[in-house]
Amino acid sequence: MENAVTVKSLTKKYQGFTLNNISFQIPKGCIVGFVGENGAGKSTTILSILGVIPRDEGEVELLGHKIRPRKEGTDTFDPSADESWREQIGVVFDECNFSTVLNVKLISKIMENVYRTWDNDKFLNYIRRFELPLDKTVKDYSRGMKMKLSIAVALSHDSRLLILDEATSGLDPVVRNEILDIFREFIEDGEHTIFLSSHITSDIEKIADYVMLIHKGELLFSESKDDLLFRYGIVKCSKKQACFIPEELIAGREENEFGVSVLVNDREKLAESSFSRMAERTEDGPVVLDRASIEDVLLYYVKAADR
Repeated sequence: MENAVTVKSLTKKYQGFTLNNISFQIPKGCIVGFVGENGAGKSTTILSILGVIPRDEGEVELLGHKIRPRKEGTDTFDPSADESWREQIGVVFDECNFSTVLNVKLISKIMENVYRTWDNDKFLNYIRRFELPLDKTVKDYSRGMKMKLSIAVALSHDSRLLILDEATSGLDPVVRNEILDIFREFIEDGEHTIFLSSHITSDIEKIADYVMLIHKGELLFSESKDDLLFRYGIVKCSKKQACFIPEELIAGREENEFGVSVLVNDREKLAESSFSRMAERTEDGPVVLDRASIEDVLLYYVKAADR
């Protein structure tokens, strides 16, 4: 399977924080959700793979092209014979980067000179779809309107890869659902790919094909979303009963005065183990096994990593 993104041993060190030896691949034609708490390293990862900030170690390929990072202390990328392929990458950050004095009409004219592949009809179609005013300047836009404008631009220059850093933050649920539908449409042909960083795990659960979790600069896992939701579960039982859960199945646990909640990484293997039989013998009451959401998995993994 052809990869849209390949990252090998990516490392970026700051005082007090290290993005540590990150490696992953994103197959073409899918949506990957990149989750983690604030400060976990999501934005640093995205800026590093785009070459916006210099990386200390590692290799990055986007759409089959090696990314040469910006040199330390400069404002430009290393020169290349032909970097027109960069037009095939659409990027949306969590802040709108357009000048506050611009309106939609002026932005469209500017983009026509920036991108050879700019499609003004497609852009105006998204503007109408998002109900954005043509003449109002960016300074009069709400945060949600600014994010919709940025997404409209990213979708209007024949992008094959969208890299989105908290692109749905600040949007009301109705608009978020509409944008998620647009993202689904974008990848339908199998030739387009989305790398979506978000703290809104419900969005990831709705549209992602794969989920990656980063915590304190470490990539904790990268898994198929469907496999994750099928396999992971939360066992609610007594402390005595929890002792019979096979150690290799425990991904995280929480204790309170009422008992224990344990995140297990394979519900089927738990069922095949001796856990249920041994738990019944304790006479501590029934054991409950629920499916785990992506948010559940994130929270349990993060707490386990911090212990």
